[in-house]
Amino acid sequence: MKRIVTSIAAIIALSLPVIASASSWKIDADHSNVGFKVRHLMVSNVKGSFEKVAGVLELNDKDITKSKVDVTIDTASINTNAAKRDEHLRSADFFDVAKYPTMTFVSKSVAKAGKKLKVTGNLTLHGVTRPVVLDVDALTKESKDPWGNFRRGTTATTTINRKDFGLVWNAALETGGVAVGEEIAIILEIELIKNK
Repeated sequence: MKRIVTSIAAIIALSLPVIASASSWKIDADHSNVGFKVRHLMVSNVKGSFEKVAGVLELNDKDITKSKVDVTIDTASINTNAAKRDEHLRSADFFDVAKYPTMTFVSKSVAKAGKKLKVTGNLTLHGVTRPVVLDVDALTKESKDPWGNFRRGTTATTTINRKDFGLVWNAALETGGVAVGEEIAIILEIELIKNK
């Protein structure tokens, strides 16, 4: 019996560092921005964002490369500050939000790249799943807010080709070129709250 108790104690002792080195963080949607920009009429960039985002970072504090992130974005929450354009973007010509109400990003690996991180994961958009690599700034240090919550933040960027995800609508211009660019620059400003 004593041997069994000793074995159980040893297992618990070995588990404690693993538990202590992990922390869970949720995205604070009110203080985060899922932004993008795309070329318009070959002359300027139009910016927009998605206003509804949720996600969790499972952070391994001792080895950040073992961390994981899972994010869901409400495609109907797109906002480019032009109601008519937003309605078109929600239609079957683009995001088809009635059929594909969300897009998701699920990490598969995290690698150090100097002071930054390369987070590789699967982006599912418009019913298509493809690998995407995010360039991610190092997380800020923990900061305690006035309500007792611990917070951290980061910025992440990437570029995708919308045609890779079946978003192919366009219109030709008389002067040459097309109305909407294919490359989409994505800029994520993320604030996280530590789960209690």
